[in-house]
Amino acid sequence: MKKFLNSVDTVLTESLDGFVAAHSDILAFGDEHKFVRRKTLKPGKVALISGGGSGHEPLHGGLVGHGMLDAACPGQVFTSPTPDQMLAAAQAVDTGAGCLFIVKNYEGDVMNFDMAAEMSDGVLQVVTNDDVAVENSSYTTGRRGVAGTLVVEKIVGAAAEQGMPLPELKALGDRVNASTRSMGVALTSCTVPAAGRPTFDIGDNEMEFGVGIHGEPGRRRDELKSADAIAEEICTAILGDLGDRAWGPALLFVNGFGGTPSMELYLMYNSARKIFEKRGVTVTRSLVGSYVTSLDMAGCSITLTMLEDETTALWDAPVHTAALRWGM
Repeated sequence: MKKFLNSVDTVLTESLDGFVAAHSDILAFGDEHKFVRRKTLKPGKVALISGGGSGHEPLHGGLVGHGMLDAACPGQVFTSPTPDQMLAAAQAVDTGAGCLFIVKNYEGDVMNFDMAAEMSDGVLQVVTNDDVAVENSSYTTGRRGVAGTLVVEKIVGAAAEQGMPLPELKALGDRVNASTRSMGVALTSCTVPAAGRPTFDIGDNEMEFGVGIHGEPGRRRDELKSADAIAEEICTAILGDLGDRAWGPALLFVNGFGGTPSMELYLMYNSARKIFEKRGVTVTRSLVGSYVTSLDMAGCSITLTMLEDETTALWDAPVHTAALRWGM
């Protein structure tokens, strides 16, 4: 294993120190480094808080800032943050309008955010579950929350910035999640620093369809196919799951897992866009890049979010975070 490390025991702390220092104009640490928060809070605004295991950067810390999250709670690599982190974050960034937790549907994340919500006043939750690959896995009850979480955080974050109250934000988040579907494919495994070896073995001419963002298995192992054939299977699964809703304007988000170059991600975007538009979906908004990663895994996911006028305007609204910046 070749990685830039001083010690596997300090990799998260040192990475977070560098991250916050590099973006000190917009970010600050919470007490005892339990969370990353916006440096300047907006009084009277509903606070948005998310988090999860590290290794998915820039999710979630890279999405803290104007127009998105107010705080993010990082756990150890692929390990859920603890309820005390979430509780501390909520207490620190709630300016009086309450908090909305945005939680990926993984067992540890859901359990710990639930516990924090029970210990807090004025907290509601949105649980994302956009992955169509599998209904259940060893990590979840129901579908996994994957790259579509970023779309929820962006749209709900814009609405919160504009002053939408907590109950309406939760309803909006649930609506965006219900309009979003994702599926991924892995070409290689990832290597967790503490393990020092790939999470799973995969042949040079193999791929894993429907892989999760922690390297957990998907629908099946298969021989490597062309980009067009991979996109065809993923897009067909997404469209089939959306059913009658898969018509009209949409956001197409092609997300890299950390080890895939931009050239290949844009090639996959080109394939996916052609497939969707042939089947009645009009891609009006796009995002391509590595935003919801799995350490050094080679692969990508395709996310489709069906849009309305309101959600399109909220996607377009100004955002200023470490990972996403436009309109400012």
